[in-house]
Amino acid sequence: MANPNIVNVTDIKGNNSTTVLTGSAQSVINNAAASGKVYKVNSIVATNTEGTNAVDVTVNIYSQDDIGGTAFAIASTISVPADAALIVTDKSTGFYLKEDQSVGALCSASGSMVLTCSWEEIN
Repeated sequence: MANPNIVNVTDIKGNNSTTVLTGSAQSVINNAAASGKVYKVNSIVATNTEGTNAVDVTVNIYSQDDIGGTAFAIASTISVPADAALIVTDKSTGFYLKEDQSVGALCSASGSMVLTCSWEEIN
């Protein structure tokens, strides 16, 4: 896993993704091995779309791309009330995702949680 130098940046692209979560871990942000890029994760928001019940959400940083390697929790089994949102991370708590790392998430009620992520792809 390389940590590209971002002093002489040539390109910064804004990205986002929206994923409907299931009970199994899914990749939501993936920085491939040897990409030559660093991702600055600005926000991750988990929205419970289940109209009646709370749903638990877990968000992990993985030590390898494609949610491989070891998972390190940044939000572990947090209950999100019905029709509510949880800000997992925002600009004040953002983090960098180096090459060959990924972010994955899952929830306790398949199809009842939407995860929205935004990040800057720095090259």
